[in-house]
Amino acid sequence: MTTLASAPKLNLSPARVHLNLSPARLVEEAIRRGEGRLASNGALVCLTGDRTGRSPKDKYLEDTKDIHDKIGWGGFNTAITPAQFDAALDIATEHLNGLKDLFVFTGFVGADPKHRLGAKVITEQAWHNLFIRTLFIPTDSKAAGPNAHWKHDWTIINAGKRRLTPDEQAKLGVKGPVFIAQSLARKMVVIIGSEYAGEMKKSLFYAMNFDMPEVGVFPMHCSCNVDKKDPSNVALFFGLSGTGKTTLSADPNRALIGDDEHGWSDTGVFNFEGGCYAKCIKLSREGEPQIWNAIRFGSVLENVLIDDQTRVPDYDSSKIAENSRATYPLDFIDGAIIPSIAGHPKNVIFLTADAYGVMPPVSKLTREQAMYYFINGYTSKLAGTELGVTEPQPNFSACFGAPFLPRPAKVYAEMLAAKVKKHDASVWLLNTGWTGGPYGTGQRFSLKYTRAFVTAILNGTLKNAKFTPDPVFGLPLPDKVEGVPSEVLNPRNTWKDGAAYDAKAKDLAAKFRANDAKFDMPTEVRAAGPKG
Repeated sequence: MTTLASAPKLNLSPARVHLNLSPARLVEEAIRRGEGRLASNGALVCLTGDRTGRSPKDKYLEDTKDIHDKIGWGGFNTAITPAQFDAALDIATEHLNGLKDLFVFTGFVGADPKHRLGAKVITEQAWHNLFIRTLFIPTDSKAAGPNAHWKHDWTIINAGKRRLTPDEQAKLGVKGPVFIAQSLARKMVVIIGSEYAGEMKKSLFYAMNFDMPEVGVFPMHCSCNVDKKDPSNVALFFGLSGTGKTTLSADPNRALIGDDEHGWSDTGVFNFEGGCYAKCIKLSREGEPQIWNAIRFGSVLENVLIDDQTRVPDYDSSKIAENSRATYPLDFIDGAIIPSIAGHPKNVIFLTADAYGVMPPVSKLTREQAMYYFINGYTSKLAGTELGVTEPQPNFSACFGAPFLPRPAKVYAEMLAAKVKKHDASVWLLNTGWTGGPYGTGQRFSLKYTRAFVTAILNGTLKNAKFTPDPVFGLPLPDKVEGVPSEVLNPRNTWKDGAAYDAKAKDLAAKFRANDAKFDMPTEVRAAGPKG
């Protein structure tokens, strides 16, 4: 029998341990166990219960002497004691030891062999194991590279179907049935009570965000692609969930490096993952053909409604969840780079989904503006991506990924500034949110226009435009972009009531200033913020 007793206080001994099953076997097991059904396109369709997005308020970090002074406490970093972590670990291991089967994945986080972590993921559900196998890098895959050597660094113990009892909640000092605990000292994650598979993915990203700065690698919540004919033309797309990272990086004219999480080392950019996790709501073959074609046997559809008779997915339906998802291996995208490694980026694009409808659609940032808008991380939480979010909500998320940052935001902002300066990368702010008014009044920018902005950035034509600073935010607005009407380029022109725009823009500018007061930043960086 495979032994699982490979980490402190971890002693799992179920009747059967299934180690590194193939995707076909995992699909077979999931269907046999009633965990999912096959859709007409071959994907495994699974449900995550009442948690259809991340549960950041139920996530905790073990506070130990070794890591305490390195953490940006508060916000999303909520401390628990080693005793609380031990209690959660005992609950999870007792539950898993009572099962007949466990599924175990061993693989890598990080495509670059010089900067990767070895992960062991233990799940009670077969489909969760298929999910993690799809999203990260199996030891036996092409993405792992030749002669890949696996070393056990991190362990995830997923007891997602086991809910905390009221007595256990009292013992742990929480008020709900879900408890997700991460220990940077033990390199371990315990998941109790949430079947949302994204918790595993983001826990490993959190691990990389702590470990990588120690070796000089800048960890980034971004997607990445590269020109198929010019390997030096690498682009990064930063943004929170739903702002367009996956959609914009899946470009038929460019090769995909990855859709969500990357590191920037001294030699270039590399993907942390081996797969993609795309939002499915309103997905169409015409709008996103690469993602549409990647959803097939071996991929997972999460919380997607399918017809009972035909089993055809209904991507327009939010009946189960607004945050419906598809996960698939990188090599399901035609032309994806495997292993997913590239050179230094020429362009860095911040994606902000502005629910106020006042931010410019595209602007070229100075170095000081780049640091300012990165550390503030303004965007909107989109429906379903977190528990309780039912419509877009204006939100500041430091470095476009605050829930995943163990260290203070300034650490990551300074790493960005240093990388951009050293490699002379251009930085852009791209609004993928609303125009002509706020959410509920205006409309979201069309994907056609957004793609036109990205094309102009990546082919270099936008650098030659004439730029005029916006009077409120000080952001440089281009005079023209091929394929986009000129009136769209100035957000005030898209509102019927100019005075209403002015009031809303000043309101958002004030929110920026209230938020930037939380951070220690150089005077010249703070001065690069809104003027209004």
